[in-house]
Amino acid sequence: MENQKPRRKQQSLGNRRLNLSFWYVILAVLMMYALHSFFVGDNVQPIDYSVFKKLVREKKIVACEITAQEITGRYKADQSSEAADSSNLFSLTVAEADSQKQGKRFITLRVDDPELVKELEAAGIAYTGKVDTGWWQGILLSGILPLLILLAIFWGFAFRRMNPQGGLMSIGKSKAKIYVEGKTKITFKDVAGIDEAVEEVREVVEFLKNPEKFKSLGGHIPKGVLLVGPTGTGKTLLARAVAGEAGVPFFSLSGSDFVEMFVGVGAARVRDLFQQAQSQAPCIVFIDEIDALGKARGMSPLSSHDEREQTLNQLLVEMDGFDPNSGVIIMAATNRPEILDIALLRPGRFDRQIVVDRPDINGREAILKVHARKVKLASEIDLRVIAGRTPGFVGADLANVINEAALLAARVGKKHVESSDLEEAIDRVIAGLEKKNRVLNKKEKEIVAYHEAGHAIVAGSLPGVDAVHRVSIIPRGVAALGYTLQLPTEDRYLMTRTELINRLKVLLGGRVAEEIIFQEISTGAQNDLERTTAIARSMVTEYGMSAKLGPMYYAKEKRGLFVGFEMSGGEPHSEKVASEIDEEVRTIVETAYREVNALLTEKKAKLEVLAQMLLEKEMVEGAELETLLNGKSSTTDAAASVPAEEKNTPGPVTVEQPAL
Repeated sequence: MENQKPRRKQQSLGNRRLNLSFWYVILAVLMMYALHSFFVGDNVQPIDYSVFKKLVREKKIVACEITAQEITGRYKADQSSEAADSSNLFSLTVAEADSQKQGKRFITLRVDDPELVKELEAAGIAYTGKVDTGWWQGILLSGILPLLILLAIFWGFAFRRMNPQGGLMSIGKSKAKIYVEGKTKITFKDVAGIDEAVEEVREVVEFLKNPEKFKSLGGHIPKGVLLVGPTGTGKTLLARAVAGEAGVPFFSLSGSDFVEMFVGVGAARVRDLFQQAQSQAPCIVFIDEIDALGKARGMSPLSSHDEREQTLNQLLVEMDGFDPNSGVIIMAATNRPEILDIALLRPGRFDRQIVVDRPDINGREAILKVHARKVKLASEIDLRVIAGRTPGFVGADLANVINEAALLAARVGKKHVESSDLEEAIDRVIAGLEKKNRVLNKKEKEIVAYHEAGHAIVAGSLPGVDAVHRVSIIPRGVAALGYTLQLPTEDRYLMTRTELINRLKVLLGGRVAEEIIFQEISTGAQNDLERTTAIARSMVTEYGMSAKLGPMYYAKEKRGLFVGFEMSGGEPHSEKVASEIDEEVRTIVETAYREVNALLTEKKAKLEVLAQMLLEKEMVEGAELETLLNGKSSTTDAAASVPAEEKNTPGPVTVEQPAL
C-alpha cells in the first residue's frame, strides 16, 4: 500500500505528459502545414489543355515537363518575350529555364495528343519527360518528410522544456539550491559578534554529526530553528556557516520562491522540497525571509491570499503532520517575527527561536577584525576605538565601513588604510556622501552654522547627554546641510524621563539658536521637529511618563519588533483622551523649548564663537567644543574608545535638511 500512492502519482504525471505531448503534435502539424503551404505552394496557375495548345502555337511556352497525367512548365505573360530567339529557347533545358525564372508557372491535365511533341519541336520549346512516381511518393517527398524533420527538432526542444530539471513540467518543483560540505566556504570562524546565536546553532550541527550523544539521554533535536533579528545582523551568514560546518546536505531558498501566479504551485513546491529533503536526510532546509510565506492567516480579510495560505498550510503539515520527517531540520530567518502565523511558532515546528541582535562593543570589534583580514590597515589603528565610535552598527554596516575606508585609501594612492579613512567611512555611513559641489550662499551657510552650534552647545551643557564627537556644516547625503554627531560614553539599554527630555532639548537647540540670532526661523529644523514630536508622543502614549495621563499605554499602532515602521491598529482610547494626549505632547515640547531658549540666551557668546569656528573651518571636533565650553581638553574620544557597556541604538545624529 505504501508504494501505490507514488505509483499512481507517476501514472497521473505520465498521463498529463502524454496529453500535453499530443497537443504539441497537433500544433506542430498545423505549423508545418502552414509553412509548407507558404514556401512549397508557389503560385502555380491551372489552365485548360486548349489554352496550353494556344500558348504553344503562339510560342509563349518557355519550357515544359510531361508526365503520364499532367504537363507543367512556364509561359511568357508579356508580349516582349515573343521576340526572343527560338534557337536559344530550344537550346535551354527545362532545369535551366526554370532556374532563370522566366515566365509564370502553369499546370494542365494531359490529353492523348500524338501531335504534341511535333508542335513543341516546331515552336522551339524545350520539353522533357518524367516518370510518374505516384501520388504517395510526391506527398512524402514534398510535404511529409520535411514535416517529420521539423517535427523531430520541435519534439526534442519540447521535451527539453518538459525536463524535470526545468521548464513546463518543473513548475511545481522546488527551487532550493543544494549545498554540500565545504561548498559554501563559510564556517563559524567567519561569524563574529553573535556568539550566543552561534552556540545555539552549533548544537544543531553537533546533533547532526553525533546524534547518539543526545539520544542516549532521551533528548531529541529541535525540529525547527527560527533566526530573528534586525536586518544586516548576520542571520543568513549564520545559516551559511551552518551549511559549511554541518557536513550534511543543505537546502537553501527564499520564502518568495514558493509564490507563483498559478494556484497550487506553492503547496506543490513545499511537498517536493520535503520529499527531496527526506531522501537526503539527515539534512538542513533553510528558508530565508520566511515572512513572505508564513504571514499570519486572517490578519486582513480584505486582502486574503488563498494561494499563500494553502502554501503555509502545506508547510505546517510537512513540519509536524501525521508523517513526521525525521532527520530534516528546518531553519528560517526573518526580521518580522510579529507577523508570523502563531501555528509556525509553536513547539513541534519552530521549537527554538534564536535572536540575532545588534552587537555590543566587543561584538563590533570582533566583526571589524573579521572584515579587516583582507584589508591592509596601518599599524596605529585600534579597532577597539573604531568599535566604540560605531554604536548601533550591525555587521553589514561594519563591513561597509571597512570597505569604504579601503576604497577611500585606494582612491588617493595610499598603501595602507589609515584612521582618517575609517573616520570618513563612518561619516559616510552615518550621514551620507560628502557633497563638495553643493555650494550654499553666505546667508544659508550662516543659518546652518548657528543651527549646528545650537545643537552642540545644548548637548555640551546638559548632564547625562551623549558627548558631541564632531560638528560639521559640510553638506552630506541627499538633503543634509550639516550634522552634529554624538557618541555615547557607555552602552545603555534603558533611558530615564530626564534623559529623554534632554534629548528633546538637543534636537530643539538648532531651531532656538536660529530664532535667537536671526529673529527668524527656517525650514532646516523639519527633521528635528519630527523626531522631537515622536519622542514626546512615545513618552505619553507608550512609556507612561505623563503625570496628567498616568502610567497607561495609549499607543494606537503596534510597532514592528525589528523594523522601523508601525503596523496599523485600532484606536484604543476615546477622542477625549486623544485630545488630552495632543495637549500633553505639546506641553512637553513647549516646556523643553522655553528651557533651551533660556540656556542658549545665557550662552549666546559661546554660540557666536562656535558658529564662527564652523564658518571658518566647516568642521569642529569634540575636543575643541569641550575646550570652548569648559576651558579644558575633552575626554570624549578616550571614553568612547573603551566604554564599559553598550548602547543598543545608534548614537544621535542631528542633520539639517532643506525644505522639500
